[in-house]
Amino acid sequence: MSAASHRISRLEPYLDRSEPAPTLLKMLVGVQLAGFREDAGLAQDQAARAVGFSAAKLSRIESGKGRRPPTENDVRALLQLYGTDDYEASVLLKLLQRAGEPGWWQRYDKRLMPEWFDRLVGLQEAAATIRTFEIQYVPGLLQTPAYTRAVVERGLPNAPAGEVERRVELRMHRARLLTRAEAPQLWAIIDESVLLRVLGSTDIMREQLAHLVKMAERSNVTLQIVPLSVTNASAPAIPVTYLRFGGLDLPDVVYLEHIRSANFLEDRDETEEYRIALDRLADEALKPRESVELLRQTMAQRYP
Repeated sequence: MSAASHRISRLEPYLDRSEPAPTLLKMLVGVQLAGFREDAGLAQDQAARAVGFSAAKLSRIESGKGRRPPTENDVRALLQLYGTDDYEASVLLKLLQRAGEPGWWQRYDKRLMPEWFDRLVGLQEAAATIRTFEIQYVPGLLQTPAYTRAVVERGLPNAPAGEVERRVELRMHRARLLTRAEAPQLWAIIDESVLLRVLGSTDIMREQLAHLVKMAERSNVTLQIVPLSVTNASAPAIPVTYLRFGGLDLPDVVYLEHIRSANFLEDRDETEEYRIALDRLADEALKPRESVELLRQTMAQRYP
């Protein structure tokens, strides 16, 4: 079996996934196409010209970006150019077909699910490990419905009640990935100020902190608090989400959210900087057991 065929054989289990995973499958298709191109000794611009694509289009296909997967005709043209054998082409085309199946989150309208947020949710659904640092709010995957509602109402004070509830529903659906079979590992680091900032009411905060304690008991959740006493913490100035996919030849992705947009970093040098920053921050934060104790103390003292 060739090296390419071996790579492809590892993808066959993804054909049998019970849940659609369009973001993951688009990325897998793109990575394999890039590998075939490199095996054929072609640069990206050479391959693009040979099949009549722009360089930007081929780059987008290979990175797995965009709301929709590439067309079957486009992928077949690339496979023919690269001389891909029948087995490899068959598996990749089946993956492409499954990549066109919409994920659950794509049932929501674009107002709630703009393209950049669609990509984040899809990446989280596909990730083996999710690392996150928050300086203002409890991480979305760890929020209670009431806390989420308070966050949405603060950020969108003029939003109709129906939209608020749809946003709460969406976030709760996202959080289910932590309790499903084969759940990803979540490593969340939270600034202590998040625990002290009252959103909604003290009752909501007490429930939210109790939920954090409960989630921290799960084997796939690691929770650390950066105490206010650590005045020289090497914390990034904005929230960071770091996604790793594990054993699939996919690059790590760093997600940086802004008010109405987001950046996705995939260059290894850039993502490595954020991985190192999160490692340093974890060293400066309280240990998981100490963090849970701080949560309990905060509940008793501020939200009795």
